[in-house]
Amino acid sequence: METEEKKIYTIEDIARELGVSKTTVSRAISGKGRISQATRDRVRAFIKEHDYRPNVVAKGLAQRKTYNIALLMPKDYVATEFLFFKDCMNGICEMASSYEYDIIISMIDGADVSQIQRLEANRKVDGIIVSRAVVSSKVQKYLKNCKEPYILIGPSSDPEVPFVDNKNQEAGKELTSIMLMKGFRNLALLGGNQSYNVTGSRYQGFLEAHEEMGVSVNENLIFMDTDNQAAVSDAVKRLLEEGADGIVCMDDVICSMCLSSLREKKISVPAEIKIASMYDSNTSLQLYK
Repeated sequence: METEEKKIYTIEDIARELGVSKTTVSRAISGKGRISQATRDRVRAFIKEHDYRPNVVAKGLAQRKTYNIALLMPKDYVATEFLFFKDCMNGICEMASSYEYDIIISMIDGADVSQIQRLEANRKVDGIIVSRAVVSSKVQKYLKNCKEPYILIGPSSDPEVPFVDNKNQEAGKELTSIMLMKGFRNLALLGGNQSYNVTGSRYQGFLEAHEEMGVSVNENLIFMDTDNQAAVSDAVKRLLEEGADGIVCMDDVICSMCLSSLREKKISVPAEIKIASMYDSNTSLQLYK
């Protein structure tokens, strides 16, 4: 049996069904302009009942908006950044959708701003979100002169540049302090890409915790750029030789690789060595199998 095709309503259809003008329907939808509350409620009830969806193209033309936001991502991001980018994209897409916006993901190669120039020239987006891994001075300089509003994910040294960020230094300090208060005195630190501000911030937190607790940092147990299994395995080998009693990882991907390496060496966690991570994701548990 054939199912009846659902009718797609236009503003003109709604106006005709309710016996009002198209302008009245538009005002009820946008919430702007003078119409009675009773008429507004009547239009919105009809819209809800018939699952009306405004034509985004027409709406955009009328309001001079695209209802698109660009998310700039790095072409060469490493594995340790995967969880961060995934969580960011999930949150950005969810929030954008609630405002009837779509996300355009654009891959950026280093400090190349040609992608941004094209987005701006073609008027494809109403705003730009820049991930922390592509926050270069050249990109920031270009965005400051860009017509579209923008925001960075991650810190900026320029006070005029808007950004959002975690309190990475405080997080590094808090986690390390917990380990030190539990009696660990020879902690190893496994960090990510040193070119990222987040790595430096978490490292500073690690150092601050030691200083406040009056515990010396073993420089032989500081390992940076451990963003692949080979680097992590080498770090684990060396930290075990150095007699580390605990390991602090800057994120869960590093932590999962560290756990895998310890398992290969038949080192029991937490019986023989303790490990802590500055992130909390389900994905890391899936990686460590």
